[in-house]
Amino acid sequence: MPRRRQSVHLGSGSDGTEDSDSSAEREQTNSSESDGNIPKRTRLTRASLRLSQSSQDTPDVKRVGDHDESPPLTPTGNAPSSESELDISSPNASHDESVTKDPALRDSDKDLSHRPKRRRCHETYNFNMKCPTPGCNSLGHLTGKHERHFAVSGCPLYHNLSADECKVKASTREKHEEESKVQEESNRHATRHQEHRQSHGNTREPLLENITSEYDLELFRKAQARASEDLEKLRIQGQITEGSNMIKTILFGRYELDTWYHSPYPEEYARLGRLYVCEFCLKYMKSQTILRRHMAKCVWKHPPGDEVYRKGAISVFEVDGKKNKIYCQNLCLLAKLFLDHKTLYYDVEPFLFYVMTEADNTGCHLVGYFSKEKNSFLNYNVSCILTMPQYMRQGFGKMLIDFSYLLSKVEEKVGSPERPLSDLGLISYRSYWKEVLLRYMYNFQGKEISIKEISQETAVNPVDIVSTLQSLQMLKYWKGKHLVLKRQDLIDEWKAKETKRGSNNKTIDPSSLKWTPPKGT
Repeated sequence: MPRRRQSVHLGSGSDGTEDSDSSAEREQTNSSESDGNIPKRTRLTRASLRLSQSSQDTPDVKRVGDHDESPPLTPTGNAPSSESELDISSPNASHDESVTKDPALRDSDKDLSHRPKRRRCHETYNFNMKCPTPGCNSLGHLTGKHERHFAVSGCPLYHNLSADECKVKASTREKHEEESKVQEESNRHATRHQEHRQSHGNTREPLLENITSEYDLELFRKAQARASEDLEKLRIQGQITEGSNMIKTILFGRYELDTWYHSPYPEEYARLGRLYVCEFCLKYMKSQTILRRHMAKCVWKHPPGDEVYRKGAISVFEVDGKKNKIYCQNLCLLAKLFLDHKTLYYDVEPFLFYVMTEADNTGCHLVGYFSKEKNSFLNYNVSCILTMPQYMRQGFGKMLIDFSYLLSKVEEKVGSPERPLSDLGLISYRSYWKEVLLRYMYNFQGKEISIKEISQETAVNPVDIVSTLQSLQMLKYWKGKHLVLKRQDLIDEWKAKETKRGSNNKTIDPSSLKWTPPKGT
């Protein structure tokens, strides 16, 4: 038998007889269903019970107060917004059917008139309530997380604060909590690193996680893999023997230098890991005791050869590879520790070495050098160039390059460095060519600029001039011709830097050169 949906009429205009008859009919149906053990109805709703009770008390009296009767109030003093707040459940609900299966619950649901009415609370604010603090408008909260308050414990005015100040303090507390969490995390990682170092010492790589970003760490791992692959290639080629170690550090005068690349020193020296080198004669030794005894007997205070340039404390010596073979070989082995593309070690006789030094009361200390062939068919003015690591980024590299082009001017030739250049060498040469071209443009007073004239005046190869002009965006192709543009902004920028350097700028003075081109070999 299908269930009939019972409708509850609250405040209708009909008399109480209709309500009473419907209530009686529902009670009869409920009793017949309960006697027949057919669970058709689950439980009576509070609204239907209230109507049933009132109809039994006054069955023949017209219910005039139905229209005036208001629904029950919530604890906040507001009427429920919908009949769901009265907990009126549908008789077709699955939950009610499951409840009727329990006999105890079914028996207790027969008469619910004696139970108090349940009322559901609103989760919204009751705006009729006010803060007891005099002069407070109940806005804000001491925690800074709520818009209103109704007690002294959350009153900003009671605590001599404003609502905005509470919000600011709340945000400050959150920041402090985040900072403390970060600090705790860093302390935890520091403890892990310290425990790892105590457990393994220097036998394992330090923990690198959480020190930098994942992207940088991944780049470092790729660089490690690439370096390992290069070392493996050197080992296969025989440049690194099995069981030998690269020289990691050298003691050179007052400096202890970390090496960058492998150098083919004899195996008994290479596997030591640390080398001791005399800064004047460049002899290499195994221990500091041997170095100390050598320094007590070494009479050299400057490189061998002729001093061809001196200005202030800076000097340049010309060393012939044929006359001073041992010194030049030691210089090449030392340079290979900091150069990647150098392949010349022992065949030094066809080369001239120009060694730059800085003098003090103890002697002339090695700053850098460059080598050039005695007879170069391609007019290379530099075969290999190096600035020692302790003198890098001080302007000595440009001085060496400028000195090599000064020799080319004296020889009345156009020079260029031998390729391939190292990474640092390429940066230094590009910077030098840019400076030379901008200086030429600054001093140029004519209307037409010729690359050939620039090459003849500066001794720079035209190919290098063109590549530098292209990088500066000063060379344009227009109507079948290449035009050189004079960019005044670049010239002004160079001039400002030149003025800022002032007297600290290290340059080569052509008048201090005392040199004639060598004849033959």
